[in-house]
Amino acid sequence: MTVNRRRFITAGALATPALAASSSLAAAETEANTGIVTTGADVLATRGWRALAGRKVGVLSNPTGVLANSDHIVDSMVAAGTRPVAAFGPEHGFRGSAQAGGSEGDYTDPRTGVPVYDAYGVDATKLAGMFTKAGVDTVVFDIADVGARFYTYIWSMYTAMVAAARTGAAFVVLDRPNPLGGKASGPTLDPAFASGVGRKPIVQQHGMTVGELARFFAAEFLPGEGTALAKLDVVAVRGWKRDRFFAQTGLGWTPPSPNMPTPDTALVYPGTGLFEGTVFSEGRGTTRPFEIIGAPGLDWRWREKLGEAGLPGARFRETYFVPTFGKFTGQTCGGVQLTITDPRSFDAIRTAVAMIVTAKRLHPTIFGWRTDNFIDKLSGSDRLRTMVDRGADVDEIVGAWRGELDEFTRKRQRYLIYR
Repeated sequence: MTVNRRRFITAGALATPALAASSSLAAAETEANTGIVTTGADVLATRGWRALAGRKVGVLSNPTGVLANSDHIVDSMVAAGTRPVAAFGPEHGFRGSAQAGGSEGDYTDPRTGVPVYDAYGVDATKLAGMFTKAGVDTVVFDIADVGARFYTYIWSMYTAMVAAARTGAAFVVLDRPNPLGGKASGPTLDPAFASGVGRKPIVQQHGMTVGELARFFAAEFLPGEGTALAKLDVVAVRGWKRDRFFAQTGLGWTPPSPNMPTPDTALVYPGTGLFEGTVFSEGRGTTRPFEIIGAPGLDWRWREKLGEAGLPGARFRETYFVPTFGKFTGQTCGGVQLTITDPRSFDAIRTAVAMIVTAKRLHPTIFGWRTDNFIDKLSGSDRLRTMVDRGADVDEIVGAWRGELDEFTRKRQRYLIYR
């Protein structure tokens, strides 16, 4: 089936007719010059959620679905008289209390009385059944992404898009800035390695907002599911440009998951998230997850070698830590803390590859991959693992995906909303 691209809205509100991309971008550019960044959620909230009036709304969200005044969108909808018929919680849950790989189950939200369905890990068929049971005719997605393919919220969105298409529900994305800006980086997923941390062939750091990804998914992937959305609306962010990092938006940071405490964590995550596929601790159970990396037996030599590598925008500090949970709980680990000195020159994925290559060469008896080869799912194929194991250097590894990165960058162009 062919997606009707005329249904895509790249302007700022559902209640108005679709505007040409140039009009939307011109408005965004004008507001960017004044330093104002307004999320899609705030665009609708300032209009009293009237654009959703009369619809049977199901909201897929988590604690990041907040307004400028820190109210959650579901709380705001209920207060405005636009009560959702249901909410759906992704990994970590609707209210965000669960750790990695967990969720909150089904329950009635005590604050609003809205029934909450546990959508984490369900397939499109089961989620479509939830939509039908709840009577949903419009699915609203509002979750802040961090810009990495293996961060699961974008795949929760994709599953919800497929489910909405099967049930005939409209799909609405309340867009938010990508905290990493708009630059794409890294390898493209090989479909043979598809999993819950990467279902479709996009690059490791996609450089798109969730609204842009929704447009991409609807046109590039939904036809392969044998279906199409009845309608897709993207309520655009106002005042954001692709070269802006989160710190430049003026927005408050709400941790999208328990181990994503700061915007700095998000900046390193598309790279150091790869350490989840190794025997090294990725810093879970410390105050700086994904910035602190290490293992028992490591010492100052790893930091010295990384300092000699001259990686742009990165600084490494020798550190020792004892994780309170996760890998090596209660054990003293040596390692490094990664600090970004210049986000514009910093390349998270290249930096992480350098860390991995250096660790394997310096500590071959300590460094290793998880026995389930989870690294292949995170990196999108077995290429990273096999190249590191045969002794390839950083330039060779990064150069191996240059062609596919260029192809993805070209393909995504037609779906971008922001300059």
